[in-house]
Amino acid sequence: MTGKVCLVGAGPGDAGLLTLKGERALRSAQVVVYDRLVGDGVLAMMPESAEKINVGKNSGSHPVPQERINEILLEKALEGKYVVRLKGGDCFLFGRGGEELEKLCENGVPFEVVPGVPSPVAATAYAGIPLTHRDFCASVHFITGHRRENGSLNLDYEALVRLRGTLVFMMSVATCGEIARGLAAAGMPEDTDCAIIENGTRPCQRKFVTTLSGLEETAEKNKVISPSLIVVGEVCSLSDKFDWFTKAPLFGRRILVTAPEASAARLMEKLSALGADAAAAPAIKTVPLEFAVPELAGRAVVFTSAFGVKTCLEKLFSAGRDARAFGGARIAAIGAGTAAALRGYGLAADLVPEKYDAETLAKEMLEKGLVRPGDTAVLLRARAGTPSLPEKLREAGIVCEDVPVYDTIPVPYEGGSPDSYDFVTFTSESAVLSFRRSCELAGYGGLGRVRALCIGPQTAKAARDAGMDAVMSKEATLDSMAEYLKEEYKK
Repeated sequence: MTGKVCLVGAGPGDAGLLTLKGERALRSAQVVVYDRLVGDGVLAMMPESAEKINVGKNSGSHPVPQERINEILLEKALEGKYVVRLKGGDCFLFGRGGEELEKLCENGVPFEVVPGVPSPVAATAYAGIPLTHRDFCASVHFITGHRRENGSLNLDYEALVRLRGTLVFMMSVATCGEIARGLAAAGMPEDTDCAIIENGTRPCQRKFVTTLSGLEETAEKNKVISPSLIVVGEVCSLSDKFDWFTKAPLFGRRILVTAPEASAARLMEKLSALGADAAAAPAIKTVPLEFAVPELAGRAVVFTSAFGVKTCLEKLFSAGRDARAFGGARIAAIGAGTAAALRGYGLAADLVPEKYDAETLAKEMLEKGLVRPGDTAVLLRARAGTPSLPEKLREAGIVCEDVPVYDTIPVPYEGGSPDSYDFVTFTSESAVLSFRRSCELAGYGGLGRVRALCIGPQTAKAARDAGMDAVMSKEATLDSMAEYLKEEYKK
């Protein structure tokens, strides 16, 4: 049975610019064939079970020739697979998508095309440059600045000058000098406004506004690299006035997020919205355990994480039970995120301690009447949970029934030197311990120059014990962690 190929334009880099239809196709893929220019956030959406084939191409270097890419798509479709071909920007705007479809047509393979946000449209918007403006121009023109090997650009510069519109040259870093001289020779004033946009829409975006005569020197002086766009036209003069992207509070800041996958995705989304270059390096992976749900009705119950809530409630549901099993229970939740997870199942926490630590929990459980000395508290948490929690409860005279509902498994660290980031975030003590061990195995010894942002005192203590310079968010929530960074770099 023949499969199907879906060409998906992934946009220029910012994962938020991937269309809803493109995301649905990607999450359903059995095989993903992707380019170098596809953003990391988009690649993170690939199904874990999908076969992933990197056919990335650099300027002047094609490790996988286009002909071979066409064959890969055909071969995988003929295996009966649903294949998603992820292409940076849009599939058909200098994306060679047409060549890939021709091969599929010849062999009767069904396909569909999901357009992407074109990189010149998005990158210029993120650089504060309107491609058209009634006071300056009425047209915009996209031109490839990429020459074939040992060939020339062969552009009609006189026609381009006569258009009097905004000119956007793609794949043009290496040829920007030739382009500038060609336009000047055709009569374009040398003081015409120009802009170079490198890594448009990404947190590492750079923008340089210059003139036609200074274009080549600007590119060379600033060591501009691909992917970049060259924009020529009076609209470039509006760039500083309309620049919104680089004014984001965390623009240019590199943040490493070590939370488990689900939490990491949420925190990265918040940080990216503030302009940060957020990278994921989950220090731990959470895995549900086999366990019997203890008697909960009428008892004191403690949840320490949102994942513990999810694991326990799903276990109840799979056994044919539901939230009524908590009838009369007095529930304590460590952290607002844990309390929010409970609300998602129709349960309200009776206590969310002001501080994210065991001593405060024990004290407030007694003060708020959730338990009395001699009563039993059921702890539903990670197997490797901090031992201080039951210790502090027992010191307060509370009997503990410690029920491990999930395990945390260390994940190898592959994120580069940890001290190259402005901050590394931690949402649990176990994440700190796993990160420290993973860094040691990867050859990164001391963590003394690492700035750690932690979700609570226990996590911060573990980070300091590991030698890190640790600070703590005001509240034990992802929102509060993002807010801390926003205030730290307030402009």
